[in-house]
Amino acid sequence: MAKSPWAPGASALAGAAQALDAVLSGGHSADVALGAFDASDQRAAVRAITLGTIRWYLRLAPAVESLLAKPAAISAPVRALLIVAAHQVEYSRNAPEATVHAAVDAARILKSPRATGFVNAVLRRFVRERPQLLARVDQKEPGRTAHPQWLIDRLRSAWPAQCPAILAANNAHPPMTLRLDVSRASAAQYIDRLSTSDIDSLKIQWIDSAITLTHPVSVSALPGFSEGWVSVQDAGAQLAPGLLQVGAGMRVLDACAAPGGKTGHLLEGAPPGVTVTAVDIDAARVARIDENLKRLGRTATLIVADVSKPQSFWDGRPFERILVDAPCSSTGVIRRHPDIKLLRRPGDIAPLAAGQLSILKAAASMLAPGGRLLYCTCSVLPEENETLVGRLLEEVPAMHPARMPAAGDLAPGAQDRSLGVQLMPGAEAGTDGFYYACLEKTTTGT
Repeated sequence: MAKSPWAPGASALAGAAQALDAVLSGGHSADVALGAFDASDQRAAVRAITLGTIRWYLRLAPAVESLLAKPAAISAPVRALLIVAAHQVEYSRNAPEATVHAAVDAARILKSPRATGFVNAVLRRFVRERPQLLARVDQKEPGRTAHPQWLIDRLRSAWPAQCPAILAANNAHPPMTLRLDVSRASAAQYIDRLSTSDIDSLKIQWIDSAITLTHPVSVSALPGFSEGWVSVQDAGAQLAPGLLQVGAGMRVLDACAAPGGKTGHLLEGAPPGVTVTAVDIDAARVARIDENLKRLGRTATLIVADVSKPQSFWDGRPFERILVDAPCSSTGVIRRHPDIKLLRRPGDIAPLAAGQLSILKAAASMLAPGGRLLYCTCSVLPEENETLVGRLLEEVPAMHPARMPAAGDLAPGAQDRSLGVQLMPGAEAGTDGFYYACLEKTTTGT
């Protein structure tokens, strides 16, 4: 292999700068931005640097920009490079001097050779002055918590006591949790299989299917992954099938089903005769459901359609069980998707809630009398959760709250709400933030 002409780490820094710029300038999600590096031998390093930088962007960017005489005059890729390098200086174990050297070469990789002296000077200053620079940034909440002020305010309003813990959890690295197909093996048996592959893991005690790895690994290293024994899924998301209470022979609708994690889980534990219809509005995302189900060895009827418009796909036969995992602000999964802090806007919440209500109303119209509907989101904002469910109950009189376990019986640290249950990110259970509400339809229908 030919020796690289660049300093160690330069290629990864350049890649991370490109990915960060795609998020900041292009409005792309981090997953989309990082997809450009799927075939790169630097993929893991680029991903780690990019997500770390995004996680702490609102703390790092003001510190770096305070060193720039004319921030607007700096090209977007070079500005992104300065911030990813600052992340490595502040949050990695690399020697700061080595990071500066790598960043200078990264500027060349980014085809900005004239910026090398500038990058060197700014970063050397950052290395020298970063305690004072970051102390000034930390005087304000957005910098100190690395969250936008609007989101801090929303979280504080909804969760005054829990707000500091939520903000801290959002900045933590999430665990890698597996969902085991318990029809194939017990958790103890699969943990033994992991051990033989030198993968350390722990059983999550409050749910049979969940196992957390001590250290993340590639899915290709997981025994039985390609054969469908396990999937990667947060433990909080694994509560859905138990709450839906699917019985033998039932017709089940999984609305907004992509990428198919909950669809697969429903099928793994389904009693005899259960049929599942999975709907999503995006054809590419429905293809993802198909891929996931094939790996799991499960089958469902897959439909590309807008679930809020039943007339476009529904045959008129009611479903006894419906899962609505609605598109939402994703404010409960920020630790996995830190780009939410940069891409989400305060004006997004009301339109999301309107869409959620439209989907819920459509789902209610397809639910059989006496049927059960499970509404869930990965949001921690009441506007998308209990407040929204309250609006549905007001507008669709045939729908009523259904019995569900108390929060503490579902997961440690979960919170009972006026309607439904909220899991907090991090918290005692270690899950992402999820909301669940069980609803039923009176036998007289709508």
